[in-house]
Amino acid sequence: MDKGASPQERKQYQEIGEHLRQKIVAGLYPVGSRLPPERNLAETWGVSRTIVREALLRLELEGTVDIRQGSGVYVMRIPSEASDEEEAFFRSDVGPFEMLQARQLLESNIAAFAARMATKADIENLRRTLEQEQRAIALNDTTQDNDRLFHLLLAGATQNQMLMDTVKSIWRHHENNPLWQQLRAHIETRSYRLKWLSDHQTILAALRRRDVMGAWQGMWQHLENVKNTLMELSDADAPDFDGYLFESVPIFQGKLV
Repeated sequence: MDKGASPQERKQYQEIGEHLRQKIVAGLYPVGSRLPPERNLAETWGVSRTIVREALLRLELEGTVDIRQGSGVYVMRIPSEASDEEEAFFRSDVGPFEMLQARQLLESNIAAFAARMATKADIENLRRTLEQEQRAIALNDTTQDNDRLFHLLLAGATQNQMLMDTVKSIWRHHENNPLWQQLRAHIETRSYRLKWLSDHQTILAALRRRDVMGAWQGMWQHLENVKNTLMELSDADAPDFDGYLFESVPIFQGKLV
């Protein structure tokens, strides 16, 4: 295992993701091929399967691999094949509040649809993710990104690949947007993580009840809580502040709530 190219302080899942990315670029895993199972990668690196899953999710978010439940992880493209236009799109200066407005409109409806479509396996995966986050908070473990994983699993629970891909695209914006990265450093504290965990538990409870409106309201309120937190932490006088340009407009089934 060659860690020489990665800074020591880099998170484990980032190291593993970069290592796999380099192998794909080198042609060891051509397009269409399947990566080794999570279990094998975890044993090779001496880490938990959760860390490996985070690394694979990162590669999926950038479009390098496709995680197919029950089948495996498949290489979709060579990372260097991304077009300049595509990379520019994901590096574009979309403000954090513009992102949140889009997420509220999209993910609230995704949560509502997931309340109808989620399988027992989907519910169990979401439950396990929240348990992982609870343990990570207790241990002050910041190597996992269970927040992102929860939202991706929720989108997957709709059984609609287009919705899943759309949510992945939004999270790619998160990964590449400098404004989000600056703000994110302030909201990864224990107190905020506990708030997001509580929000996610409310959403999961609605899914368990098959409560469509409850799931919609839970997600809408969760992202409203995130927005309000960012408003408190942001510099409203900064030239790139967009908090007052993108208001929250609660809409459900075509009607204002």
